[in-house]
Amino acid sequence: MKRWLVENGIFITMSPERPVLQGWMAVEGTQIAAIGEGTAPEAERRAAAEIVNGEGLLFLPGLVNTHGHAAMTLLRGLADDLKLQDWLQNHIWPMEAKFTGDDVYWGSALAAAEMILSGTTTFADMYDHMNRVAEVVEQSGLRAALARGVIGLCPPEEQTVKLEEAIRFAKDWHGKADGRIRVMMAPHAPYTCPPDYIERIVAAAHDLGLPLHTHMSETAAEVEQNVRDYGVRPVEHLDRLGLFSRPALVAHAVHLTDDEIALLAERNVAVSHNPVSNLKLASGVARVPDLLRAGVTVSLGTDGAASNNNLDLFEEIRLAALLHKGVSGDPTAVPALEALRLGTVCGAKALGLEGVTGELKPGLKADFIAVSVDKPHLTPATDYISHLVYAASGADVVHVWADGRQLLRNRELLTLDLERIRFEAQRCFERLRA
Repeated sequence: MKRWLVENGIFITMSPERPVLQGWMAVEGTQIAAIGEGTAPEAERRAAAEIVNGEGLLFLPGLVNTHGHAAMTLLRGLADDLKLQDWLQNHIWPMEAKFTGDDVYWGSALAAAEMILSGTTTFADMYDHMNRVAEVVEQSGLRAALARGVIGLCPPEEQTVKLEEAIRFAKDWHGKADGRIRVMMAPHAPYTCPPDYIERIVAAAHDLGLPLHTHMSETAAEVEQNVRDYGVRPVEHLDRLGLFSRPALVAHAVHLTDDEIALLAERNVAVSHNPVSNLKLASGVARVPDLLRAGVTVSLGTDGAASNNNLDLFEEIRLAALLHKGVSGDPTAVPALEALRLGTVCGAKALGLEGVTGELKPGLKADFIAVSVDKPHLTPATDYISHLVYAASGADVVHVWADGRQLLRNRELLTLDLERIRFEAQRCFERLRA
């Protein structure tokens, strides 16, 4: 098993005790073997099959994107500046109805390339044709939590087919790609899945021992519709249906009451905060400081590229730090280190990957990225956590490793053919548009 060494680097470990250290890190196989301050011990240098000079580089955990729809890169820029329901029903869903497995493959490959180039090493995805997304994960080297998203606005026999597809996908792919793929069960949302259908999906998640992922309380209109249809707001509705009886991750969670926040904390439900998508669709601003104070695990997601319109998680990190200062009037609402934690260690926890990824720590997977600090906007060398949150972008990422394997070297993708992917993605879009 190859052991190699990074020396002369600055490491953003995400450790509460010492979040930043200048020193070295040893990698063996797929894991971080050791990390330390100062000069690497001579024994480490002798044991290393390769030594990487980290001078001028910030090393930090690979970013974790906890909510998205990768293949929607094909719909980027298709329909902007619209309300959610208009955007979905009149523009997105009609186009998605034309998607083939190949469309999903090339759209997801385009997303994978974009994520690697901007420093994301782990992502959650909810879509159709998920076996093709899993193929992209396997080939790209990324880590992922994948779910066959299920919309129940269809006859009972079609609901059953979709659920069977989700179960088959879980059985075929959970734990595959050398353990880099985890599977979740995913009723799309309370407003797209009848109550009895959600209960069936929850039962399947129990049978398979899998977590659940859904959209929830994204817009005020959605909450009002839930009250009209079922007599309660979405949080209580999903709790009654048992969705929170499994490890659960809810996307958006913008419109919450104090009691709902308390219930999410009590049930250990994680939230994927999608600030850019929420703003672009005018869905509102999630109560992130209140969620954090209540002890809810809050992570960050880009959502799909049709409602963002990029997959650069650095933008979500920056906006998570800035947005909540602005709406609360409190500049301490989400400090820089907290925002960075949302995009790394908290993301890992939200996906059930705590102790696997999200930190630079011996025994965890070697999922990490290198950001060049030899840039005007990252000078002078004052507070590197501040620079990463308030000044850096995905374009500053120069190297990426996941599971100990290098996926990006000097901005060059090593596992994906970007020229081919861009050509095929454009070809897919032209066919869909026609």
